[in-house]
Amino acid sequence: MNRQTIGALLGAIGLTVPWFGYWLLTLFTDRSVEHLSTNITVLISGLSVLGAAFLLAWAAETAERDVPRPFAIAVLAVLAVAPEYSVDALYAWNAGAFAGTARGIEAGNLAVANMTGANRILIGIGWAGIALFTVYRRGSSLDPSVKDRAGVLAEAVSVDKDLALDIVFLMAATLWAFFVPLFGGIDALDMVILVGLYVTYILVVLRGDIEPTEEHVGVPAALQAQPKLRRFLTVITLFTYSGLLIFTAVEPFAHGLETIGTNIGVPSFFMIQWIAPLASESPELIVVVYLVNKARSTAGFNALISSKLNQWTLLIGTLVVVYSIANGQYGVLPFDAKQAAEIWLTAAQSFFALAILVNFEISVREAIMLLILFVSQVVIEFLIIRDMVTLALSSYELLLVYTGVYLVLGTALFAMRRAALKTLFERAGQTIWAALPARISE
Repeated sequence: MNRQTIGALLGAIGLTVPWFGYWLLTLFTDRSVEHLSTNITVLISGLSVLGAAFLLAWAAETAERDVPRPFAIAVLAVLAVAPEYSVDALYAWNAGAFAGTARGIEAGNLAVANMTGANRILIGIGWAGIALFTVYRRGSSLDPSVKDRAGVLAEAVSVDKDLALDIVFLMAATLWAFFVPLFGGIDALDMVILVGLYVTYILVVLRGDIEPTEEHVGVPAALQAQPKLRRFLTVITLFTYSGLLIFTAVEPFAHGLETIGTNIGVPSFFMIQWIAPLASESPELIVVVYLVNKARSTAGFNALISSKLNQWTLLIGTLVVVYSIANGQYGVLPFDAKQAAEIWLTAAQSFFALAILVNFEISVREAIMLLILFVSQVVIEFLIIRDMVTLALSSYELLLVYTGVYLVLGTALFAMRRAALKTLFERAGQTIWAALPARISE
């Protein structure tokens, strides 16, 4: 391995060392996490989750060389949402364990807050920011995915047309998400629909003609070049070490964020909705920036879109399972009206973003629009919560207003791009048809 690869590995491991060392100390002494200040706990546990996410992703990519392709795809799909899911699962578990109490209700709301925050960050910062960075980076490195278009801020980043299947399944999950708040919480039907969509998607990919073309770079490529036994032991070690770190660090990290939010007058859900997901999304965003910087923006966008599909199906659909296990019986994960509006807003943002991608491009002005809408909503809501501005709208009403804006813009785009939408469905339909085991070939 070259010095750059070794440096990346040591850097990721270094992020985990403070928390891992202190956790070991608590095992062999009478010390506990409570001995640390809240700020230190959040810092070192959050950095540990961040480093563990890198190590998990590298281990999963490296394992592709030695395990069956279907298994590798399934593992990677789960690992893509692992950091976000760990925090969400914690709150879903607490919601079930304390069902019917104020603590359980609050935990259910926090589970939804983290889930919606992670999804909106992925589009509002991820999709928008990477598109803008791709065009900016093109100034110093030729990137064939950047297309010149007439007009102000009209340069566009092309998206791989093979992602038609991902986009169509993401559309289906987005449309269903609008109905989730109407049934009183996240229930078994949501799990069947959303997880079913993802399982169907995986089956189509495995049986169809889609073949991944992205080459591994950096740490995964270096690890794959190692002898088989050393490679196997490295992958097992990384999986075990990273899983242990996330398991031990996520609870103090999440609870620490709640405490910090309370101390500065910010509701717990606001901290959990934005700070925790931003930390857990960072590894993926950093990797995508790396790919774009190497003029591989197509591979970067593929990763972001696939991650959105994972989060919008597996992450939501499995929360009711965690809740029910903790509750000791089947139950519906409840949330209040505010979180219902958060889900509607998240679905509406996804609706608008898909309308942008329906022609397999995202222009600079479209990326700016995504970014402005995302940032302005978060900032205005924060100002309302802290009573720093006086508006005729409550926080709940603000969410509904932005939901309406996203829906109007998305509907207008879909109407203008009817031909592109038809082409999108045709491409996805061809892929699905090719994957049917009993398709008629005549």
